[in-house]
Amino acid sequence: MKNSLFVLFLFVIGLANAQDTYLQCGKIVDVESGKILSEKTIIVSRNKIKEIKNGYVSGNDTDMVVDLKSKTILPGFIDMHVHIESESSPSRYLEAFTLNEADVAFQSTVYAKRTLMAGFTTVRDLGGSGVNIALKKAINKGTIVGPRIFTAGKSLASTGGHADPTNGRSQELMGDPGPKEGVVNSPEDGRKAVRQRYKDGADVIKITATGGVLSVAKSGQNPQFTIEEIKAITDTAKDYGMLTAAHAHGDEGMQRAILGGIKTIEHGTLMSEETMDLMIKHNTFMVPTISAGQEAARLAKIPNYLPPVVAKKALEIGPKLNETFAKAYKKGVSIAVGTDSGVSPHGDNAKEFVYMNKAGMPVIETLRSATITNAMLLGEADLGQIKEGYIADIVAVNENPLNNVETLTDVVFVMKEGVVYKQ
Repeated sequence: MKNSLFVLFLFVIGLANAQDTYLQCGKIVDVESGKILSEKTIIVSRNKIKEIKNGYVSGNDTDMVVDLKSKTILPGFIDMHVHIESESSPSRYLEAFTLNEADVAFQSTVYAKRTLMAGFTTVRDLGGSGVNIALKKAINKGTIVGPRIFTAGKSLASTGGHADPTNGRSQELMGDPGPKEGVVNSPEDGRKAVRQRYKDGADVIKITATGGVLSVAKSGQNPQFTIEEIKAITDTAKDYGMLTAAHAHGDEGMQRAILGGIKTIEHGTLMSEETMDLMIKHNTFMVPTISAGQEAARLAKIPNYLPPVVAKKALEIGPKLNETFAKAYKKGVSIAVGTDSGVSPHGDNAKEFVYMNKAGMPVIETLRSATITNAMLLGEADLGQIKEGYIADIVAVNENPLNNVETLTDVVFVMKEGVVYKQ
């Protein structure tokens, strides 16, 4: 009897594993060519795209058929700049003293699910408390629902810099954080900080090359690392196969980051044409995060929402992102899509497509940037396209986004690694 039950169990498991999913698609956006493919069926087996057939076909009785004949299908989007642990609120600065790690972890699961439901199946998390590493692991295990995460863990700063976790605290609480806490003041500190991030389980390295908007420090643009410190960080990151990113608003800090070997410049608000030329020469990518600039400027106008020192910087820097991005794109700087969600609400990530398009980037190029380009930067060769053999990260919207970019903000179907999460 026990043997019979065991055989039946194996049979049932075998049936489940053999089940394929047939997505009957009205239109598919080929992000590589820019063409629209009509009346196709995507056959998904386990976590990959097995085959793409002409017309609407279905499999056997054990297979699942999903009717998307009235929808437009795209590869899952990739956001290269989020902060998945938190979100802007009037109490954000107090929460550093009131929330425990468990509180941060529970709220991050809400933000992760929102992000996935918005069609972003992969994100690069560029700094939090370290809970983001545990979140990544929980999603990978299937414990909670969320996008695939590549995380920096805790980002790196200099003493008093944008990501120094003790900024704004009293002398008693300030202490003297070092590389373990993500504070770097020499090339040696930089090497140790990268190795600590690797030990902690981070995937990428992020530095704050200049001052920032939302930290309670006076300058939002001064350079905060030397080239020697940056080079020590990027060289060590390269040893460990880790992509590097630099938060940067000020021009001098950007130039140091580029010359020091950083691969992506986040924000780039006050970027000069000289720096644009430098980015092109060194094949450095700009992640414009227009969403964050728009949201920071909006919040700064709400009385008492942000501390005065932060509100002042937000009004000065936030509105400039749009204009700088437009200039950089027209000049030929390589662009990677990232939102800085956490500053803007999680789940609103697709508004970045709208902002980028309004600034002059054609919709197909924004989509290519958020899929093919971002997958390439992350070193994920089987993400970012709807092709046979690729990971089955697939989303659907109601209209053709090449005709109406706003439709990207209303994703109606989400599949990640062959599993349907929204339909």
